[in-house]
Amino acid sequence: MTDTSANAWVSSTHRPMGFREFVAIVAAIMALNPLALDLMLPALPNVSSAFHLSNVNHAQAVLSVFLTGFGAGQFIMGPLSDRFGRRPILLGGLIVYGIASLLAIVAPSFETLLLARALQGLGTSASRVIATSIVRDCYSGRRMASVMSLAMMIFISVPVIAPSFGQAIMLLAEWHGIFIVLLIYGLLTLSWIVIRVPETLPHTERKSLAPREVAKNFLQTLTNRQTFGYALAAGSIQGILFGYVLSSQQIFTGIYGLGHYFPLAFAAIAIGIAVAGFLNSRIVGRYGMRMISHSALVGQLAVAIVMLVAALAGWLSLPLFMVLSTASLFSFGLMFSNFSALAMEPQGHIAGTASSLFGSVTTLIGIGVGTAIGQIYNGTLVPLAVGGLLSSVAALLVVIVVEKGRLFTPHNKPI
Repeated sequence: MTDTSANAWVSSTHRPMGFREFVAIVAAIMALNPLALDLMLPALPNVSSAFHLSNVNHAQAVLSVFLTGFGAGQFIMGPLSDRFGRRPILLGGLIVYGIASLLAIVAPSFETLLLARALQGLGTSASRVIATSIVRDCYSGRRMASVMSLAMMIFISVPVIAPSFGQAIMLLAEWHGIFIVLLIYGLLTLSWIVIRVPETLPHTERKSLAPREVAKNFLQTLTNRQTFGYALAAGSIQGILFGYVLSSQQIFTGIYGLGHYFPLAFAAIAIGIAVAGFLNSRIVGRYGMRMISHSALVGQLAVAIVMLVAALAGWLSLPLFMVLSTASLFSFGLMFSNFSALAMEPQGHIAGTASSLFGSVTTLIGIGVGTAIGQIYNGTLVPLAVGGLLSSVAALLVVIVVEKGRLFTPHNKPI
């Protein structure tokens, strides 16, 4: 699909949408996931106490179960959106998200809370797939990467403020209040979409849901070297992010003794992703997706090596840990949006299916790596450092294979 203006993103019942509103609404849709994830971080000890969990690490399940639902749900959301359009699937996902939030508010047991979180993840999986598909419907190439970077810069600001906001909620309404806030945000986003978001997939481009056709589209995506390769690489580096998120509360309060100041430290580090998103939107048109993301991957590997050496030697003071973590998340911000754009670039004709497969692969790999890091947390930073190094090496090897050894070099057409 050729590059189109966001002003063309209209229907008979919607006024033309400007570029800024286009980016803002894509970011708002994408923010459902990090908001539902990061608001919960300060609540983990309270959840553990409320349900009398035998091991505080088990409270991480409210995060990992959510991410599992989020990752698995994307497998079906893409084909559904390619068949029925973006708008109905997005609205349906938000309704599921709202119902799950209500269930979490009244959850009488930890098992019920986990069920609610899995359903929340399922609902937000629609938002992840549809947001990416909408951008791909309207843009391509470096312009698509620029839009994704701007949207990511906005939605990544959520992790900067969410833990502090979650901590404030905990002071007023315990952990139940977090789900009330999530419900309100979901309703506001739903209203915005109903009023302003038209359908971006023409009826002439709808795909069949016949099993053979769906299998054909998935196979086409899986066998595309560029799409599947960058999905694997993105999943590997996302494992670093998830490992950090799942372990962050215990690291900052357990190792560094920050207590209620933990959200501030988390926010300071998360700024690295937001800055990367802004920078990428400014420079991707000049330097290209490959040059930026490959350079960031090499930088991430260097950071991972330094962190592991420092962790083993006992040199990881709080300032050094924060500097290295900020550098790591900055690299992640440069890599992930460009890896996403590179993966989607050859798949404009089946953007929904490709987006769903990319999202599922990256999330499930990421949550697998992140959960492993979180569950082997032993009161030191070695598990996080080892996981970061192994994930960085894996991502670099995959990219080398995908690009046939030609790193940093733009290509005239997809591989």
